[in-house]
Amino acid sequence: MWPRVANAQQTRIPTIGVLLLGVPDPAPFLKALHEGLSNRNYFNGRNIRLEIRAAEGQQALLVEKAAELVRSRVDIIVAFQTPAALAAKQATGEIPIVMGQVGDPVASGLVASLARPGGNITGLAGGAAEVIGKVVELTRELLPNARRVAALSNRNDPFSKLFIEGVDTGARRVGMEMESIALQPADPLEPAFEIMTRKQINAVITMTTIFKKEVVDLAMKHRLPLLSTGRVVPASGGLASYSPDYHAQWRDTADYIDKILKGSKPADLPVAFPTKFELIINLKTAKALGLTVSPMLLGRADEVIE
Repeated sequence: MWPRVANAQQTRIPTIGVLLLGVPDPAPFLKALHEGLSNRNYFNGRNIRLEIRAAEGQQALLVEKAAELVRSRVDIIVAFQTPAALAAKQATGEIPIVMGQVGDPVASGLVASLARPGGNITGLAGGAAEVIGKVVELTRELLPNARRVAALSNRNDPFSKLFIEGVDTGARRVGMEMESIALQPADPLEPAFEIMTRKQINAVITMTTIFKKEVVDLAMKHRLPLLSTGRVVPASGGLASYSPDYHAQWRDTADYIDKILKGSKPADLPVAFPTKFELIINLKTAKALGLTVSPMLLGRADEVIE
């Protein structure tokens, strides 16, 4: 009996818990994570095991899912987006947590600093303040006569305060006013867009954690250009996005997993800041809205959807 027990202990494979809010669709993140792991010779079911928990956009359920992973005694938790990272932090101060994408981990209270995160959390920052400012500048370039922009945020997302502040700061810098529209994921969207129309909003910048296809449909119905810090928005029919190359960044999540499994401590692993950014413009949507995109701006775009 003893040799069998010893053999079972030797063949135990590490378990990686993956915690997801579920909005927007996390499939691209999971695809990139699998790619990154396979590039480092980790394969689900062979030498690691992935335990995936998604909260269907519900913050309260996200906390429960984080607690489930802790009870399962996973070796590492990968938390995608700010709400998941904060739920994971609430659930454990011991299990290493790797952030898959967090807007501003320092301002959100997840780490002490990017260079020396401290505690049990490290991973990838999204460069939120810089990116949000660029999206507002992009709005000005696409709509030279715009005077008012709406910040559509997820009230349940702890990052929403920083998002709204970023849009407001960027708007004032380019001579626009900002209107904050904060919703919970279950709230009806039509009244929010009716408010935007009454207040003569010229464009909408949306958080990705409140985004779904209905946001695009209503933006088109109300003739409102829709922009974001996530490529999912123009890919779904919105006007444009400016963001880090998230696919490359998400793949790099596996690098943190690899280092931690080999003995590194999260406190000693600096948080990675994005180095590559991408501009995506949906030219089909621009034409449908009657907008003319300058050849110079199209030339700068990393991807043009036609």
